[in-house]
Amino acid sequence: MSAVARFCFLLFLLSINGAVGAQSHPYSPKTGSAERKALMDVLRVPVQKDLKKKVIFKVDALKVQNGWAFLRGVPQQPDGKPMDYRNTRYQGLKEDGVFDDWIAALLRKRNGKWRVVVYSIGATDVVYEGWDKEYKAPRAIFR
Repeated sequence: MSAVARFCFLLFLLSINGAVGAQSHPYSPKTGSAERKALMDVLRVPVQKDLKKKVIFKVDALKVQNGWAFLRGVPQQPDGKPMDYRNTRYQGLKEDGVFDDWIAALLRKRNGKWRVVVYSIGATDVVYEGWDKEYKAPRAIFR
């Protein structure tokens, strides 16, 4: 094998290793990216059904790794105002003071499509503690 061929082969191996390494670290999809939009749109479906109201998410943290995504944020009305939980199943919890206005969600990509694995609205504790073990999701996305 010539020196040029060996050099090209070495570059090829380094490029493969770099691509695999990049996937093994969590990252945050940029605001406005197609991936971030897909994640928000998929999560919006069950949350709107649950709240019986339109919703957007103020994202506090969003991490993706190896086909898994974790979101921590706040459900809001489409105009960006705080969510009105009246006439939702959360109204009583809010009135009783056992409701924190946030959402945690775990999503999984299968066959090229994101799907919601689990989500929780209003938890007063770190509801996602243990989701890595329970669902076999990468621990790094929860940090």
